[in-house]
Amino acid sequence: MTPSSRQTAGLDPRLVAAFAEVPVIASVIGPPPLRSFLTAPAKVCILASFAVGQLPQVVPALARAGKTVFVNVDSSPGLAQDRGALEFIKNMGAHGVVSTRLSLIEKGRPLGLLTMMKVFVTDRSNLRRSTDAISRGAPDLVEIMPAPIIGRMSAQAQRAMSPSIAAGFVETPADVALALALGSAATATSDPRLWHLRRDQLPPVPPSALKRPATPQE
Repeated sequence: MTPSSRQTAGLDPRLVAAFAEVPVIASVIGPPPLRSFLTAPAKVCILASFAVGQLPQVVPALARAGKTVFVNVDSSPGLAQDRGALEFIKNMGAHGVVSTRLSLIEKGRPLGLLTMMKVFVTDRSNLRRSTDAISRGAPDLVEIMPAPIIGRMSAQAQRAMSPSIAAGFVETPADVALALALGSAATATSDPRLWHLRRDQLPPVPPSALKRPATPQE
């Protein structure tokens, strides 16, 4: 199974290459899972819950290992929520940032950082606000949480939030396969077992699982 044009449309070439073999982003929450990620074939990670003093050691080590590193700015204790923090992340060798904050997403791209905007879709009004923010911020990726909501979104809504990453309740290879079949570029999970999941190991997706809602969900 290879990435489809729908999944890769608008995706940064570095990420297209990274997801070609393993379409899973490792959510590395704190230092304990680092060793597992370093030995896994997954190429991309999101660092979360790393204190600001830990990042200058961790980020360069991952970059030297050929990993693409995003830093979750919202969940890094001691890291400010401003341009200075983004410059700090950039200078230590990180490739991108993750945030729910539109202001940080807008500041990231001029610094040459990849940007991933995290959105929590809880209802239709929240979905409308999220698509508006995405339109303004123009992030490189949208992390949609929770992943099962993607199957309840209309194709139009999902296009407005593309290219997207499905995260939250991604627990099995079938969850990864379904998210990709619904148009996600990749998935994100903290489960180290899925950091080894290659495209050719994905299970088939039942056609019934791809049925969109009968009425618009925007």
